[in-house]
Parts: sequence; structure tokens; C-alpha cells
Amino acid sequence: MPLTLTPGKQLGFRRMADDAGRFKMTAVDQRPPIKGPIAAHHGGEAPWADVAAVKTMLLEALQPSSTAMLLDPHYAIPHGWQVFDPRKGLIVTLEDSLFRETGQGRHSAEIDDWSVGKIKRMGGDAVKVLAWYRPDVSDAVRSAQHDFVKRVGEACARFDIPFLFELLVHPVDSDAEQTSDYTEMATKHSDHVLASVEAFAGAEYGVDVFKLESPVPAKGIAAGDASVRALFDEMGRLAGRPWVMLSAGAGKPDFKTVLDYAYAAGASGYLAGRAIWLDAFNAWPDLDAMRAGLAGDSVPYMAELNALTDAKATPWHAHDVYGGKGLDFIDASAGFRHGYGDI
Repeated sequence: MPLTLTPGKQLGFRRMADDAGRFKMTAVDQRPPIKGPIAAHHGGEAPWADVAAVKTMLLEALQPSSTAMLLDPHYAIPHGWQVFDPRKGLIVTLEDSLFRETGQGRHSAEIDDWSVGKIKRMGGDAVKVLAWYRPDVSDAVRSAQHDFVKRVGEACARFDIPFLFELLVHPVDSDAEQTSDYTEMATKHSDHVLASVEAFAGAEYGVDVFKLESPVPAKGIAAGDASVRALFDEMGRLAGRPWVMLSAGAGKPDFKTVLDYAYAAGASGYLAGRAIWLDAFNAWPDLDAMRAGLAGDSVPYMAELNALTDAKATPWHAHDVYGGKGLDFIDASAGFRHGYGDI
């Protein structure tokens, strides 16, 4: 059944995408992947000023090539706010980078004293939440994760702001591969990725855009594999709404191949970070070298991603859930008739 976006959510979609309805979004909200190397360099805690300065440099260098930027409230927003281009879409992180590990699943939670309402009031165009998930963990953990996502979705509906939901599978105690890093599992199972998407595709979770990992390990992914194509097709079918790809630390060539599969399956763009800027960040603490790497490597790579996106991605408003007829089909007044009471 086609859906009608409320005015606030429609505006958020439009600000996150280009004029054609395709997402070219850059993430600089990462906390452990940036804090970790800086902390190792200092032999202790990562100084706030160093982390914030890195994020601001990423923001300045990459936002011209982006339709929207994903920022966190701890570092990127307070330090980089003065350089943020208000013509770009603003996506703000809600989830804490610290999670409770049980060995049989991970519990996600909001950042302390942070909320959907605050993101809306500060001018955010969308709320982003990452939830660790896999379908074979304990009922208690799965129930807690479902409750967390549902609570966020309900708040996004109440404040009329798009909910951009990211899923990552993770290891449990019985897995040979063990990592707490924000990278994809090299030994992940495709059925875990697909079942996780299906678990949150119901209307009760209020997800507007899925941010998804590859259903197969991205490292060394081969082009033109029919079995891989089928997995991406199934992931898009299960999502049932606009979806974008995350990079999860994939290398530049591999992420381009992932996008090629995703776009053939109906993805509407990307929301990526490390595939774009990690090589340049590896030059830290040499800030001049890092800045040169962003200009000479990251920006040209984004031009390649954007050209691929222009050529092959599906505009968000062309998805069947919105009638597949483009923006003219979306009735902006419906939110006022049905979702906003008497205002």
C-alpha cells in the first residue's frame, strides 16, 4: 500500500537528497574508529580537541561533495557547527557508541541527555540510529533491541522527522571471529543480515530509510556474481522503502562494487564514512598530510561515487512505497489532514 509522507518527513527527505532524489551522504559521526587511533597515539584517552578537530576537517573537506552530513553531538556538532554548510542536509546521531555486551547480543541505548526532540529543535533533518542485531541471539536481547528501535520510531513520528536506521550484525561468544570494532564481520552470514532487515521492516518501527551493510563480506567482493546479486535483490525487497549502503570500513574499490550491486537492487544512494576518508585520516597527526589526502584522494573518490549514484541509484520517491510516481504523487497536505490535528 503506498504511503504518504507527512510534511516534516518529506522536507527531511528532500534536504538529505539531491534534486533528483538520490542520497550522497557522508558520515563523520564515528567515535571509536576516530578516537581509537588518537588515543593510541597519546597512550591514554583521546583528547576532545584532537577528535573534534579531525571531525571538523572531515566536515569542511567533504561536505561540498555531499548532499547531507551525519554528525554526532559529542564532537562534530559543537566543534564543527560554525563551518557546517546549512544548505546541506543535517543528520544527527542518537545512539551511544558504548553498548552493553552480553556475549549473546548487544544492548543499544540513546546518548545520555540526548533525544529525538532535541535533534528536531536544533534543526536536524533526520535522526540516525545504529542498532547491533542478529536474529539468533537471546530472546531478551532481541526484545530489548526491538523496544529501543520502536521507541525511536515513535518519537520520530511524534516530532515529524525522518528516522534513518542502521543495522550491523556482530559476533557472539560462539563465533571464531571476535571484534567490538565498528567493522563488518568477515565471517558474517548472509541470512543474519537479511533476517535483521526483515525484523525491523514492520510499520510499528517507523523506519523511513534503512542504512544497510552488504549481505556478503565486502572485502574482495567480485563483480557480476549472480548469487550475490540475488542477495542484494532480496535485501531491497525486505527493506520495502528507500535504503542506502554503509561502508563499514570497506576499501574504496570494494565499496564501489558493493554500490553497483545495491543500485541494481534499487538502493537510493549511500551514507558512508571510512571508505571515503580513512586513508586520509591514517596520516594523522600530520594535519597537513591529512588535509592533502582528503583533497587529493577522498574528494575525487566521492566524485566517482556520485557519478555512479547519478547513473544507477533509484530516487527515493520512485520506490513503490510512495507510489513509484515521483514527487508529484506525494500529497504534502495529507500530514496536516491526518497527522497534525488542528494546528
